[in-house]
Parts: sequence; C-alpha cells; structure tokens
Amino acid sequence: MNAAGNAAPACVEHQIELAASAPPLLAMGAWFKNTLCLAQGHQAWVSHTVGDLFQAEACLAHEATARELLRALAAIGKKPVVIAHDLHPDLHSTRFAVQLAAELGVEAIGVQHHHAHIAAVAAEHGISGPVLGLALDGVGLGTDGQAWGGELLSVDGAHFTRLGHLRPLALPGGDRAARDPWRMAAAVLFDLGRGEEIASRFADQPGAEIVAAMLAKGLNSPRTSSMGRVFDAAAGLLGICLKMEFEAEAAIALEQDATAYIETHGWPAPLEGGWHIGENGELDLLPLLGALSSEPDTGYGAALFHATLLAALMHWVMRAAEATGIERLACGGGCFFNKLLRSALVKKIPPTGLELLLPQRLLPGDTAISLGQAWVAIHHLEK
Repeated sequence: MNAAGNAAPACVEHQIELAASAPPLLAMGAWFKNTLCLAQGHQAWVSHTVGDLFQAEACLAHEATARELLRALAAIGKKPVVIAHDLHPDLHSTRFAVQLAAELGVEAIGVQHHHAHIAAVAAEHGISGPVLGLALDGVGLGTDGQAWGGELLSVDGAHFTRLGHLRPLALPGGDRAARDPWRMAAAVLFDLGRGEEIASRFADQPGAEIVAAMLAKGLNSPRTSSMGRVFDAAAGLLGICLKMEFEAEAAIALEQDATAYIETHGWPAPLEGGWHIGENGELDLLPLLGALSSEPDTGYGAALFHATLLAALMHWVMRAAEATGIERLACGGGCFFNKLLRSALVKKIPPTGLELLLPQRLLPGDTAISLGQAWVAIHHLEK
C-alpha cells in the first residue's frame, strides 16, 4: 500500500490500481455481500465478502475486517481521514462506521447505494470525469428516503444527478414481496386497474386476498423503483416462479427460459408500445408487464420481456446522452449478472458512439459497493 510495498492483509481479495491518488480512507460497503475497502495512494484493497449484515456472524466479521485493515494502515503510520458508508442509517455497516469515525476523530460520509455502484465501475476504469450510470439492482436507499433500484444517473466524482428511474411498483407486505414474485405480479395487476383478479389468479398462494386488500388500501405497500422487482413481477405474471427459495431465483429462471427460446427461435421483436418515458425521465414498463400477464408461452414471454427491456433501456440511455452530452455509459448493479442483458448491451451500445464501461475485476453486484464508496470519498475530499 506504500512505496515500501507492504503486503496486503489476509482479508484482502482484490487490489485495484486507482487513477486518482487517495488519502488514507476506509469504506464500509453494503448490507448484502458486504466487503470493505481501504484506499491509500494509488491502491485500493477490497476485502473478501464477509456475508450479509443481517447475520450476527457477518456483522462480527465485518468489524474484525475493519480492524484488520486499520492495523495495516497503522503499520505505515497512518489512519483514515474519512470513513465512507451507505446512506441507510440502520445498517450495521453505517452504525459501525459512525462509531469508528468517532473513535478516530474523523469525518463519516454517507454515499448513496447506486452512486456507489456506478462509482465502482468508474474506479475500475480510472474515469474521473462525468459518466452516465445505469444502475439496475434490487434495492438501495435513495436520497429521498425511498427504495431505489432502477436508476439512470449522471455521475461526476462525488456528485450525482438522478436523471430518471423506473416507474415505482408497490411492495405488498414490504420485504416479503422481494421473496414472493406473485406479490410483485399482484402489484402490477393492481396498477393496471385489474386488482379484482388478484385473489382468483393467485388463489393457491396463502394471503392473496389480503394482498389485494393491502394494495387497495395502500397498507404496508411501500413503492420501489427496483429493477430486480420488475424481473420478479415478470416471472410471477408468466408463472415461471411464484415463490423464491434462493436469492434471484425468479430472475435466473426468467433468463433461462428466455435464453432457451432465443437459442431456438432468435430474439423476438420488442413489444410495440411496451414502454413510455415521462418528461421527468421515468421509464414505465407497465405496458410490457400487462402484455406478459396474458401470454401463454412462457419461453416467448421471457424472451419478449428481455427484448423489450433492452429496447427501452437503449431509448432511455440515448435520450439522456443527447440531453447531457455525456459519452460514457457505466453499468452496475446485480441485474448485470444477467448474461442476455449484458451481452446485448455490449453489441448495441458501441455503435451508438457511447463508450460502454462494465465491471472488470469486480462483480456487478454489492461486493463492489465499498470500492465505489471509496471512489466517491476520494473525490469528496478533493473539494
């Protein structure tokens, strides 16, 4: 980490060369798949994943990893000048960041989750100037206190602007909806004015009538712009996956069915009128989801979803590129584990004249968040 070439601690998995020189700082990562990042000079050390921070063992491992990285910094006679963390005040990583900052007498700064996703990609590519950021994932707390997850951003170092977002969908039952794709399908039906169908369509799901009533009364149904929940809704409407046994099961099943169809029949044409973009940059996929609700061929429906989503994202991004003049597009967030989406963007974005930036050494999901937080903190300190 310094000119003497100190070896990385055992907790470190990745060493990333930084284009901008960093003062010593520590970034505390995300809630899921938590990693930490220590930056100093032109190097960033990203730790192994300690786990999800709703587990006590992971919280203890998170604290131990932070202390190990701080000891490595102390060995070269330094301490962090700032500690970066997620905006969510209730995450263990945020609380521990504030505790450490108080212990060390340094500043703690919050970094919005999707800003960090895009900043991580910028850091890997050594980009300090402005980029368009397409952040597509499950959930992260937004600056407005709402649950974000399908975001089109303009990112320039420590600053970002939310250029657009997905049309928010209700989460009937709150976090429970992230595990039950049929609930997200129910939310779509309600927004389509077809709430009376929910109880009969999902009669085999316990609580279907209650979910319909919650949506009708707006009870325990916060809204989110999450792209992950849109994938869930599509899988639920097509009947591909109604309840999940493991993380991202619905999205994986949707991609697998689409891939099988495309390998045999090729890509279908995007659904005409399958999306709208509002004046405020809101991308509305409700027409597409409505079409899926009556599609009997699940393979075709899954492929149609991907084809239309891709066309909608291209329209969204190019509209923003025209408006801003920004010529780079960085993509981050767990939805970019989807090979169909990723490979299609690799083919379609370069001919537009935009430079496409994708994660390289790090994964697109939350394990990269700590690097992004560190990159934002570096530019924050340059002000």
